[in-house]
Amino acid sequence: MYPVSKEYQKAISESSRSFFWTGAITTKAGKKYTFGNKDIVKGSGYISRQCSGSSEIELGSVYAAELGISLFSDIDRYSLEDASITLSFHLKAGDETYEEVPMGIFYIAEANRKIKTLELKAYDAMLNLDKNFDKGLSSAFPYDFLSLLSKACHVELAQTKEEIEALTNGTELLGIYQENDIETWRDFLYYLAQALGCFSTIDREGKLRLIPYEITDNKTVDSRHRFSSTFSDFVTRYTAVSSTNKKTDIAEYYSVKPDDGLTMNLGVNPLLQFGLEEKRKRIINNILSAVTVVNYVPFDSDTIGDPALDLGDVIKFTGGHADETKRSAITSIETKINGKQKIKCVGKNPRLAGAKSKNDKNIAGLQSSMTENKLSIYTYVNALKINAGSEKTSIINIEFASGDETNAEFHAEVILDVRSNAVNRRADAETTIEIGEESKVISIPVNWTDDGKTILKAYYVLDGKEVEQFHPSETWFSGKHLLNLYYPIIEMKANELHTFEVLIELTDGTATIEPQNAMATISGQGLGAQERWDGRITVDEEIKMVELSGLPTNRIHDKAVAAFITPKKTGITQPVDSIRMTGLMVPEFYDNISFFVPIVRDVVETADKDKMEYRRTYVEDDKQFQLRKEYSLSGGDSIVMDMGRAVSLTVNTEPFQELTEIRILPFETAPFVNKHKVKADRLGTNHYTKLAAGNLVLVTDYKEKLTGTVEELDKGMVAVFDPGFDKFDEIEILEVRNG
Repeated sequence: MYPVSKEYQKAISESSRSFFWTGAITTKAGKKYTFGNKDIVKGSGYISRQCSGSSEIELGSVYAAELGISLFSDIDRYSLEDASITLSFHLKAGDETYEEVPMGIFYIAEANRKIKTLELKAYDAMLNLDKNFDKGLSSAFPYDFLSLLSKACHVELAQTKEEIEALTNGTELLGIYQENDIETWRDFLYYLAQALGCFSTIDREGKLRLIPYEITDNKTVDSRHRFSSTFSDFVTRYTAVSSTNKKTDIAEYYSVKPDDGLTMNLGVNPLLQFGLEEKRKRIINNILSAVTVVNYVPFDSDTIGDPALDLGDVIKFTGGHADETKRSAITSIETKINGKQKIKCVGKNPRLAGAKSKNDKNIAGLQSSMTENKLSIYTYVNALKINAGSEKTSIINIEFASGDETNAEFHAEVILDVRSNAVNRRADAETTIEIGEESKVISIPVNWTDDGKTILKAYYVLDGKEVEQFHPSETWFSGKHLLNLYYPIIEMKANELHTFEVLIELTDGTATIEPQNAMATISGQGLGAQERWDGRITVDEEIKMVELSGLPTNRIHDKAVAAFITPKKTGITQPVDSIRMTGLMVPEFYDNISFFVPIVRDVVETADKDKMEYRRTYVEDDKQFQLRKEYSLSGGDSIVMDMGRAVSLTVNTEPFQELTEIRILPFETAPFVNKHKVKADRLGTNHYTKLAAGNLVLVTDYKEKLTGTVEELDKGMVAVFDPGFDKFDEIEILEVRNG
């Protein structure tokens, strides 16, 4: 029942009440439309919820709530795709004070436009669970399973880990039997809620909640608040449960004494198949304890209504033909907007079930457990986050059984978020500075931090023994990486239980594996579930280093001497005398022997140059292998002379047998200045320089006679001249004369 104040409880039980309804529609784009009582078409709105079928109480039900309403609104119906709608009930609970009761969050599935109204039909977030189930899941605790479901279907959990563990079997480790009919997460939730002795629903805040059946009543409804009601003349109660064991294909029967009630059929629950026989009995007996709480009188009643009521609430009816000593639980509730509320409790008559034989309940299954030629696959997916570092950390652990002498293969893919340790680096940057004739070398230290490399090493442990000859290794920088693992498991004996574990350790870094990011399989023929427990219990406990101080220690001295040992020959010797054979005739043998010299031809192709070793500096390999004849060198050292500067380049002729020619190609040198002074009249002039007043100056006035060429155009001829303007920085006046 939704938590309300005492003032609300008092006001809702009065003969008259003051209330109104409000709601809001929020589109996918975030636009919000609010509406109130005046916007709701009279008699059109309803909210329907249920946790059982139409005839009997169920465990594990995953029904979705439905909302239907018609509004006087001009909202564009096409904008309501994936939109959400909320409704709230407001009751006057004090002096001009209205208390709000939210009715839930729904998502619009249909929007039909009429002339003046908009018809809407919406469902809660239970439909989000109709997504493909992750077949890679193997085993986990109930809260871990629910956390994976919440992440995969984007549905928030309403209960904490402690609240889930407080439920029936909430702390049991559950495994998924691989041969199952689970297709969606909604199917999986059905089996999980059944194992926890609950039913599933989406609460008023849009969160997933698992609710067990209770016996303590939450509310009393007297005859003044009932328009009509029908009560059964029997009490629905359960004293036994039936669950099919896939290993034996038998529907096992668990009951309490006296066994005179109904039997809850759990069917073939994939979460109740693995483990020891004692564990299966314990889990199912816990479910039986949760089922025996059911002691309800089925009813069907139309009431004034209390929107604060929820599924599973236990009701006590008084007045009229109701039995005040009995209790009933709400399994179906339909609330009309501004109208009545219909509540219902379903159930079967135990007297009819008593006619059945108990032997009929122990039926044999129809499926065989395993065939020799059937390929079986064991899967593993991590349910929790894994942090790995320098110590060996287990990331995969699979338990499987070999039903026959067979081989299997292990495959795994793991996504790791690696964080490498930073590496401090240092280098000296050097440069040369020339000041006059002096050169100085300046060195500057440079320090920086760089991303290091993380080395990952994997270890395989088969049946508790480490595989020593094979350790996969990877070297990574920081970031996300994919680790692929493979190992063949050969020569397994029949009817044995095996474990395969993968551990990793990292050097110079750490790694994180998020939930569902480590996926592994073991596949092979002749694999099956184990029949008997081998008595092995694996327990891991991390103990921190214990420092011992104040303990006296004694020194122990020893001496080791290394020496060569001469092996002694051992054996048996027996001399044998020669045996003379006489009287034997030896015929003559003839044979012809001919000799020939094979001619071996080997073709060396340049296409195989990457396979050969040779000095590519001296050998050309473009078209054929031949010695290189031309070489080019550059560089050299600058030499200061009396007048000007020269470049000295030394050619090493030692690798060559003969040097036939040296050509110096044109090159450019940087401008230079020295301390020598040369008079202008001692310098030679050319076409562009002249002496004027003892100075060497540039010629500024030229008269040139140019000879051009005649070129042909599309229409006519043209004379082309080259004035040589590239030799001048600037041309101020240009005068052209013909002739």
